[in-house]
Amino acid sequence: MEKGDRAMAANITDIAFQSTQIHGMNVHILPTGKFKTTTIVTMIEQALSEETVTKTALLAMVMKRASARFPETKLLRAHLDFLYGAIFDVDVTKKGERQILQIYMEVPNEKYLSKEDSLLEQAIQFVGDMLTRPHVENGAFLEKYVAQEKETLRKRVESLIDDKMKYANQRITEEMCKGEPFSLLIQGRVKDLPAITGQELYTYFKQITTTNPINMFVVGDVAPKEVEQAIQKHIPLERSQVGALEISQAAVKVADEREVIDRLDVNQAKLNIGCRTHITYKDEDYPALLLYNGVLGGFPHSKLFVNVREKESLAYYAVSRLESHKGIMMIMSGIDVNKYQRAVEIIKQQMDSMRQGKISEEEMSQTRATLSNQFRELLDSARGMIEFTYNGLVSGRKRRLDELLKGIETTTIEDIKKVAEKVEIDTIYLLRDKKGEA
Repeated sequence: MEKGDRAMAANITDIAFQSTQIHGMNVHILPTGKFKTTTIVTMIEQALSEETVTKTALLAMVMKRASARFPETKLLRAHLDFLYGAIFDVDVTKKGERQILQIYMEVPNEKYLSKEDSLLEQAIQFVGDMLTRPHVENGAFLEKYVAQEKETLRKRVESLIDDKMKYANQRITEEMCKGEPFSLLIQGRVKDLPAITGQELYTYFKQITTTNPINMFVVGDVAPKEVEQAIQKHIPLERSQVGALEISQAAVKVADEREVIDRLDVNQAKLNIGCRTHITYKDEDYPALLLYNGVLGGFPHSKLFVNVREKESLAYYAVSRLESHKGIMMIMSGIDVNKYQRAVEIIKQQMDSMRQGKISEEEMSQTRATLSNQFRELLDSARGMIEFTYNGLVSGRKRRLDELLKGIETTTIEDIKKVAEKVEIDTIYLLRDKKGEA
């Protein structure tokens, strides 16, 4: 790395990737001397849909089993050990109505090793194996691996019910977003698995690596030109028909507040309240939404924690979380089922107090400070910086970190009141025991 690059890297006050296109893939490089490792994350976008959700989840699991160069999983793992214990994974995540297949690779920076091996180039070659040189026979992924990963995925989906907190969150999402792609579980559907063959999965792999949007991020003490040359050499994707995905973001109006009750063998009831905020990451009032969520239920000093859990002793936990690309806020709590009505009442009271602007200066200052610290901590994490930047790409609004921090500092109680007036309760969901009246 040149001296100028090192000086720039040492004084990062914001997240500024250098972006270019290679083989139809968007490549974003951030040279920084902050980390002793180099992180490479590749995101392949897919529209969330019933037709592809299970195939995408299964593909992520099959991809990490083998490649043409390492046709057995034990050989692949041995090579990672050879790369000084490189970290590698392929997984799926959800951002609004998008399903993201993510390839993660992290290797030590060679300057901290006694050998002069080019670990960066070997890591990029390994990612290239995943994207362009999979292990196939007769135009299909190995049925052995496909069958094994189908079974693993089936168990993963079916075991969701064992984690009652996650299960309740998925159930309210299904009920609240019925008919919307967002309702789909990111791991897919068990009923889709039997029909997926190794050949069909390989055809789908070729489709998404050829035509779907791909963003690759590289963060570390690297020289951008060397990174670009290695990608040119080792990831020869043929992508002539790349286009933007058509993502339907229908504006949903809340007609009536709905109540859904499920009964299972549970010791502690789960009360989840799903709200439509009508604000997403790209909107001007997004910083005010962050403050709204923070004051209401994002932190231990928030109204839900203090009033529902501490003062009234109605809940074992009480928090709120945003899904910023969908414009949804979930309020989640664990309660004694006999306190259900009172818990709902107190939660609604806290939301009413937000609409009335009943927010103390202490709540504002604590929330501002906590949010600012969270975002500043992104600068200490390669994954955090990648996630922040990718959120801007996916949403269509590339936010600067300093601008977002300024927005958090300058948001007023009046701004939060305006956000509070937009927030609507859509669905109240209770997961309770099987005792008592239906």
